[in-house]
Amino acid sequence: MEKPLLQSKISARPAILFILALLLATILMGSWYLSQIPNPYIQEVLSLPGNLSRGEAIFQANCGVCHGLQGMGNIGPSLQAVPQRKSQTQLIEQVISGKTPPMPKFQPNSQAMADLLSYLETL
Repeated sequence: MEKPLLQSKISARPAILFILALLLATILMGSWYLSQIPNPYIQEVLSLPGNLSRGEAIFQANCGVCHGLQGMGNIGPSLQAVPQRKSQTQLIEQVISGKTPPMPKFQPNSQAMADLLSYLETL
């Protein structure tokens, strides 16, 4: 009698591993799907024309201390040619996320963010 019990435990292991793999795949696909849903804030920012002079003023007041007044870097990295390295969406996410300490979480209103993007494109 013990042999069938041992065999049933061994044959159950692949089924459990399959279920765990399926669960992991479902979680990963769900995370990917959620990341594809447009963020309304980002969509609004991208729909607005930015004002270069207001963007420069926002940069000087909020970003210049760490990134340098000309965006050449200081405490924070250089932002020179940053649009060649990051898309506008990535730039917005970088600014608003607060996920790269010591950079604080910063979420200007949509127009101010559009203005800031306009300025960043000139660096």
